[in-house]
Amino acid sequence: MAAGAGTGGAGTGGAARAAEAALEVSWVQGFSNKNLAFVNNQTVCYPCGNYILFLDIETKKTRAMQCQTGQVGAFAANANSQVVAFSDRKLNPLIHIYTFPELSKLTELKGDVQLDYTLLAFSFTGPYLASYSSIPEFVLSVWNWQKRILLCSESQPGLTGTSLSFNPMNWQQLCFVAESSVTIWRVERSKDEYHLTGHPLELPDDQGVMSPHEDLFFPSSRKDDPYYGPDLPVSAIAGLEGDEAETFVPRNCIKTSVHPTAHCWTAASEIYMGCEEGYVLAIDAEQYSVSVLQEKAPPEFMQKVADMVSYVRREEQKKKGGTPSNLQKQVLLAMAFCNEGLYAAGCGTVYSYRPVRSGKAVKILDSSSSCFVAADFLTPGNNYCVSVTISGEAQVWSLEDGTLLSKLNLGIEATSMACCPSSSSAAVGTQEGQICFLDVTKAEAPRLVHRTFLSKLPVLSLHYDQSGLFLIARATEGHIFILDARPSKLFQVLGYIVVEDEVLHLSVVSDLKNDLVDVMVLFNVAEIQQARLEIFHLPSAIRTDVAEYVNEQGMFKASDLKKEQYELDCTLSSAVRLKRNTVYGYCSSTPFISKYYLSKENKWPDPSVLTSLKKIPSKQFGSGLLCLSANSQWLAAAAKDGVLFIYNTSTLDLLAQKHCLSYQGGGIRSMVFSLDGNFILLNSENDCALVCLKWKEIKETEVEEAALYWQSLLDILHKSISDENFVLKSMEKWKFDPESTSKSIPVKKSKVTEEDGNVTNTDDMTWMGQKIQKVMREETRRFANQKEELQMGIKKLRETIQKMMHENEQVPDIEKLELWEFNLDLEEQERAQAEAEEDVVRARNELEMETLSYCYLQDLIKYECWDVMCVKERAVKCFHMDCQVSNYPLKERSKEELETLEKALQSKRTETADLKAQKKNLEVDSETALSEEEGEKAAEVADDGAPHCLSGSLSSQYGGNTFILYHQCDLHTKEQKLNQTILLKDVIYKVKTAFNEEFDKVVQQKEQEIARVKERNLKIQEILEQLELQVEVWEPVLTEDEVPERALTVQDSEIKAEKYMTQEEKEQAEMLAKLERERRLAATDDERLRALDDMMGGVLEIRREDILKMDIPPPSFISRPEDLWTEEEIKIFDEYEKNVKELNEGKEEYRQFLRSEWSKLEASIKETTKNFDEIVCKLSEKKLKSDMVIYQEELKIINLIYTLLLDEELDTREAGLHKFLTKKKKEKVKGARKILAAKYGVEAYMGPYRDALQEQQSLELGFMKQFADIPNDLLEELIQLYKHRPETPRTEALLDAANPYVKASAENYQDALSLLMKAMDELDSAVHMPSGLNRSAWRRFCRARRNKIKSEELVKWKALELAEMQACHQRRVDENEKMKSELENTFQELTRLKEEKMKLQQNLTVQFLLKQGQVELKSTEIPDYSDAVLIDRSVVEELNCRLAAQGEKKITAMVEYKDFSKGIIQLEWEHKKMEMQIQDLKDKARDIVILPISKDCQLFLNMQNYDTHMAQNLARMEQSLGVMDKLHKKNVKSHQKKVRELKKCIRLKEQANYELSLQLKEMLVSVSERMHIFKAADTRDISEHITSQRYQEILKQKYLRDLIREKEKQLTILQLETGPLKPRRRRIVQKSESS
Repeated sequence: MAAGAGTGGAGTGGAARAAEAALEVSWVQGFSNKNLAFVNNQTVCYPCGNYILFLDIETKKTRAMQCQTGQVGAFAANANSQVVAFSDRKLNPLIHIYTFPELSKLTELKGDVQLDYTLLAFSFTGPYLASYSSIPEFVLSVWNWQKRILLCSESQPGLTGTSLSFNPMNWQQLCFVAESSVTIWRVERSKDEYHLTGHPLELPDDQGVMSPHEDLFFPSSRKDDPYYGPDLPVSAIAGLEGDEAETFVPRNCIKTSVHPTAHCWTAASEIYMGCEEGYVLAIDAEQYSVSVLQEKAPPEFMQKVADMVSYVRREEQKKKGGTPSNLQKQVLLAMAFCNEGLYAAGCGTVYSYRPVRSGKAVKILDSSSSCFVAADFLTPGNNYCVSVTISGEAQVWSLEDGTLLSKLNLGIEATSMACCPSSSSAAVGTQEGQICFLDVTKAEAPRLVHRTFLSKLPVLSLHYDQSGLFLIARATEGHIFILDARPSKLFQVLGYIVVEDEVLHLSVVSDLKNDLVDVMVLFNVAEIQQARLEIFHLPSAIRTDVAEYVNEQGMFKASDLKKEQYELDCTLSSAVRLKRNTVYGYCSSTPFISKYYLSKENKWPDPSVLTSLKKIPSKQFGSGLLCLSANSQWLAAAAKDGVLFIYNTSTLDLLAQKHCLSYQGGGIRSMVFSLDGNFILLNSENDCALVCLKWKEIKETEVEEAALYWQSLLDILHKSISDENFVLKSMEKWKFDPESTSKSIPVKKSKVTEEDGNVTNTDDMTWMGQKIQKVMREETRRFANQKEELQMGIKKLRETIQKMMHENEQVPDIEKLELWEFNLDLEEQERAQAEAEEDVVRARNELEMETLSYCYLQDLIKYECWDVMCVKERAVKCFHMDCQVSNYPLKERSKEELETLEKALQSKRTETADLKAQKKNLEVDSETALSEEEGEKAAEVADDGAPHCLSGSLSSQYGGNTFILYHQCDLHTKEQKLNQTILLKDVIYKVKTAFNEEFDKVVQQKEQEIARVKERNLKIQEILEQLELQVEVWEPVLTEDEVPERALTVQDSEIKAEKYMTQEEKEQAEMLAKLERERRLAATDDERLRALDDMMGGVLEIRREDILKMDIPPPSFISRPEDLWTEEEIKIFDEYEKNVKELNEGKEEYRQFLRSEWSKLEASIKETTKNFDEIVCKLSEKKLKSDMVIYQEELKIINLIYTLLLDEELDTREAGLHKFLTKKKKEKVKGARKILAAKYGVEAYMGPYRDALQEQQSLELGFMKQFADIPNDLLEELIQLYKHRPETPRTEALLDAANPYVKASAENYQDALSLLMKAMDELDSAVHMPSGLNRSAWRRFCRARRNKIKSEELVKWKALELAEMQACHQRRVDENEKMKSELENTFQELTRLKEEKMKLQQNLTVQFLLKQGQVELKSTEIPDYSDAVLIDRSVVEELNCRLAAQGEKKITAMVEYKDFSKGIIQLEWEHKKMEMQIQDLKDKARDIVILPISKDCQLFLNMQNYDTHMAQNLARMEQSLGVMDKLHKKNVKSHQKKVRELKKCIRLKEQANYELSLQLKEMLVSVSERMHIFKAADTRDISEHITSQRYQEILKQKYLRDLIREKEKQLTILQLETGPLKPRRRRIVQKSESS
């Protein structure tokens, strides 16, 4: 039953009319997978859509409570108070609290939440409720739900919560779980003030490893470096301030933590938490520590829970038809403990596990967590109903109380469902185009008995007619299938209809009298914004003779169905038809229900637009749905708002309304009336809720009419139902494989047919596919002969056309036909050509777009890397070496850069002028100065070392102007460092510019060298042509690196593909080629040049180089033998040989000249190129030095930028610390206020506490005074009874508590006192009265004892409250002390930071330039210069000058001593020298005395012109030697002439001998032949004449050989005679030289 019926939705008038009848919820089924909780020890509750269902675990009965404002949001239950809390999902939602079992609203809580609550949790003790809201607040709040007071709240921006729970032992502790974080919240109370304090926990990473927490804002350890500066936190490096700096964590430090899922508290205030990664965490809520339970085995009860969870998972997977591989999926959604048992909820199933009893899991609820697709009543319609979910699970429910009788998992996605009126069967449509038929004759055991695979289109809806003869299935793409609904016909598919427009709704009306079924289809005509109705009539004859109504493909003939069409005046989303041609439609554009009457005048083919007869407004919103009752008496309307309206079809008056489902859940998806009209089934779109409604109030006449119609219909269908159910029961169960992915229901029998070589499995095909295949096979069989004849005719026609084309090629051109004239189908050819052209155009467009994109990319790259460069990058290479030098590519400096540079220069000039003025003032006041000599020396040292050493670079030597730079020791301010960076960039730019200028000169020089080499190569080519040599000439060229412009231009030679040219371009190219040929012919056809070539070889005068072309023609008689030459011819031949010899000598001389010229040119080329290579090598060295200089300047820039960055980080850190300090100061002020408030509260509460103590003491004293008249023995017994206290209150409290671990707290003071007073009733009875005491005294004693107990309880509770207040005060004090320590640490950090900043400004980074070898280290370790001090250079120079002066004095003394010692040594050496000279003179005199004098010596001594005399003698000897040389040459020439004559004779003799040898061979052959003949003829006579002739020839040959030997000997003798002449000449020359 539901808690209250919904109202509203139809206005005031509608509400008045709705009073005639009313609906109530009969039962609700479903499971929303949200939560599970116990409202008492035997009732579990869970939300379902906009209902909360209560399940009695003993009786298995379910109750439903409806949320009147829509879908249920967050949900919680308290078993102690037996209350349920839930939130609605409207704007500014409320938290509603209901009592159980009354299901009445107790209270509601309203906060500042705008959109939704996500979590609710009750405390185990006390009236406390915790809530957590979603976006945008993300606020955790704690309420006192009994007093409707918000106690405290805290915001957690951006944190999405997953679970929330109170500590059962201490309501002041909450566990808040997010997706990847856990926070323990503590509710601190000081009397009436409440505060939430959060303690986030550090979770292990996804590997289960606990990492220690590291404070990144205040790092525990620092590693300050003297060079890199102080070690700052990452937040300062990132430039963050404020709250972001405190919480910032770099990406590389972020570790993926475990993801907590479920958790539970223990009696020791610990938390066991499970994670998605499989770890179990143990959390100490007091110490806020986390440990991983992975090595130890879990406790026994945890193992039982694990067994329980595994069992639930297995059961759920079995229900889904899963395999063991699917058991890893999470199906457990919620758990709850109650009465020593665990209750777990899976996907719509709830299990109970009690280890104390059986130790086995027991199923107490079996529902579905998937959304319902549809539901329908099972014939006869008053006992059972059937539903199906999207996952393909079919359920059978009892209409009486909604009990789930059975279910069947089809294992396929379902889209629709309907129950047959003529049998106990149900049809389920699927997404894959199948219809599954279920046998539900036994409600407890449904079966799948048949499957029909209509098409591959999803089945959208299924409809039975009222007689149960036809099943109409609506699929996508306008397909409507008609099936025989009877099991006896095996649910035969009769045919299908295809419509053009989109089908919105379908309605079926049965005319039982005429045995006719009308199908009305609603279309959406989008073009005209109107609706269209089409009605098809299905006669009963279709079932018996289908072939007459359908074609071969199974499609119904439109003429046989008597199609009717109507146009309506507005668009509809749903429409139903009554039997009397009345149609009701739900308007989709406006919320109206329209009534239409279909007349014959408005039928198709020329229908007029029908206007509505009546319109009634509807308060519903969204697309609507209409449904008629079985007797067409009631019209139900539903929409997306979830409100159901029932109208009377005759008057359209509102009969009843009910808010059944929620708008947040998508509203009502489908609805259906039972045949008797007593029940209505509805299911939601997304809420997983199935609702059954029944009439609460209705007129008896209407009920009787519905019952009468139902009974009459049953009478008509009684025989059909019994017959069909008998057939249905006899059908075999369809076997299927739920794991199949291709199709969920495989075939039972494989039907394989083989025709024309095709093998087809018909069961794998759809019904439409089988029909189409059958038609194709029939047509193939029917037209096989015609097909063969056509193929033969086409073949003959092809041969004829080919023959005609061949003949056409043989005829003259004037008689030839064009190729297109042989085409038989020009239209087809044009179409094919058009398609081909379209493909070409499309491909061309695609290529053009691709080319355009590449061109854009090329332009972009060219612009970035080439166009913006004022100096393009290029290289220069050596000719003979592998050496390459590139320039510096430079971009043109922008106007802004130049302005910035000018500002920096101006600032530098201003500072320089100011510094000079300051120095001038200091020099006037200075009293100490260096001496002139020391000053000059210091100036020299400064001039020599300062520019390079202190400037830190050699840029001044390579084009950089270092005078504009600041001194490295003067860079203290940020502006100076920025200006220095700008000036250094300018210096780098100038260095690059200077190098580029020299580089350009070298490039220009190389171009000149290449031009010279080309000129010389031209001369070498001419020489090689004259020498007729094929030698490859080396010719240098510029590479791509040297001429980078080539890469931007594509040459025609680089394109490998053939250029595409149009016909016009081809014709133009041919014309240009023809003109070029004519021009060349005209240029070569010159008569003057041809005549000059013919007569004089193309030249007017003979040049020297033409000597190689010259040739002397031989005399004509040279072909005759020399013996026949005349004397004149011999002279001519001698002259010819002389001329030939002279010509050959001239040629050889000219060849030698050309070779020498060739060698000189090659040597010149090699020399010049080598010189250029040396220049390039020098340029490479300079490039290396320039790179070094640039790197030096860039190092300066990097150091400056680093110092600026460090300075900025220090500023950021300082600002962050100031903000942190400000924040902590504010918190300290708030904390001080809290301390004062807590202190005042404690002081204020101490008075009542002392009063209670004094009252307790006064009661003890008053007792003795009050009973002073009692005898002592009775008084002592009364004192013992006075101190006696009952023990039952605590035991009763423990027994009554739902949680056995809960202890009493300060909130239940009144409850505890009342329990204690009840326990005192037994002690106050007369049984315990001492003997001898009267009743009046006993009554006075009982009153006094009660007052004493009340006073003690009051003191105890006040002491608890006081202790709690003091503890709160102490915590505030501890927090204040902690705050003080944090502030002190912050102040210390600020002080340290300021010191570091000051040190950074004073401790500058200076770059020195040291010569190589100047600094020598004994080891590779760099010395520690931490204690080094950088002082001014003048101090060092002054000390150096003093040291130099003292050193010079010492050197002067040492020089004087050295000079004196040197004089003594020199005198000794001179003395020794003179003695040696005396001895030398004596030796010379003795040699003169004994010297012998020859004639030559006398002549040399006496002759005055001895050299002239010797020259004359030498001339005479040379003259004689020349005469002898001429004589020798003459003799040599004569001998050579003789030798040539002899050689000529030898050649003639050899030729004659060769001829004789040939004759000899012939003669030998003839002799051998004659010998053979002679032997054959037996003749031995030999001719004596022939013998003598042969003998003479032999002698002549012998004589000639002897003569040759003599001539050779004479030649040898002559050569020996001419040999000694050259040595003799050499001897004569040597002799003349010696003389």
